[in-house]
Amino acid sequence: MACRISELVLECRDPEALARFWCEVLDFVVLDREEGAIEIGPREGFGNAQPTIVLSPHDEPKNEKQRLHIDVSATDRDQDAELERLLAAGAVPADVGQTGEESWHVLADPEGNEFCLLRARIAQL
Repeated sequence: MACRISELVLECRDPEALARFWCEVLDFVVLDREEGAIEIGPREGFGNAQPTIVLSPHDEPKNEKQRLHIDVSATDRDQDAELERLLAAGAVPADVGQTGEESWHVLADPEGNEFCLLRARIAQL
């Protein structure tokens, strides 16, 4: 028997704002609120094919490049159209030392947490 990633925890200063952003990006919904933290995930809830994300309140600002980041792939459009959608939702381009020749885009959420938009389109679950 092996383990499976069930949830990711992201410390942030404004869980409500990041919940709105990541729900828009991933088509997630708020699943739970507890002690200031917000858990978001697929409409089917916790324990399904996709991990949930717990946005946990933390007062300190992000101050360096993350050692772990999220990669996302579009499910129903090409990479350029998805990039436009993510930028309209509040993502901003981020520079982590890429050359500009990469097939992915490095972005940051409204609190500066880096994530990548990959070129490959994947099937919806």
